[in-house]
Amino acid sequence: MAQYFVLHPQNPQPRLIAQAVEILRNGGVVAYPTDSSYALGCVVGNKDAQDRIRAIRGVDDDHLFTLVCRNLSELAVYAQVDNSQFRLLKANTPGQYTFILKATREVPRRLQHPKRSTLGLRVPDHAVTQALLEALDEPLLSMSLQLPGEEDVLNEAWEIRDRLEHQLDLVIDAGACSATPTTVIDLTGDSPILVRAGAGSLAPFGLTE
Repeated sequence: MAQYFVLHPQNPQPRLIAQAVEILRNGGVVAYPTDSSYALGCVVGNKDAQDRIRAIRGVDDDHLFTLVCRNLSELAVYAQVDNSQFRLLKANTPGQYTFILKATREVPRRLQHPKRSTLGLRVPDHAVTQALLEALDEPLLSMSLQLPGEEDVLNEAWEIRDRLEHQLDLVIDAGACSATPTTVIDLTGDSPILVRAGAGSLAPFGLTE
């Protein structure tokens, strides 16, 4: 049975953030708000929690997780970028984007695309997510909360609890999120490639749908 925390969307209560981090560190799977849709998250090192997220989403090993980071300071540990790619990332984070980047050799294989050695990276602009990441002091391994066979992402915490309370350890309610997922941009090549149009503007990347 999932616990249910109601957090202030701009000034999340430190006590509840600390309890959420404890649940994550104990292997929990958490539904949490972002600046796009609600997402599922767990700590990077917990394979069981990672498998639980795949099961909830109904996806296979080819479906990339996203590393959700506080800022770009953690970038060098996980991703290889050149100067022009870094400038694009710096100009558009935090924000409603997921970036596909080349993984470093330090990244475990289970966190990478099995054929391309890539990973997804995101820096969200949401006070609750940022407070979680700050207290956790490491990235979250995450996927947007979209259930099998459904086109829309879930963006209301009460509905998430009703539908997934036996599959999650915690639902964080900070009000409704956008019903639009992130824009996904592939930065592994010479120029940006649009993978999925979403909440983030395409203009900074010179792209159109």
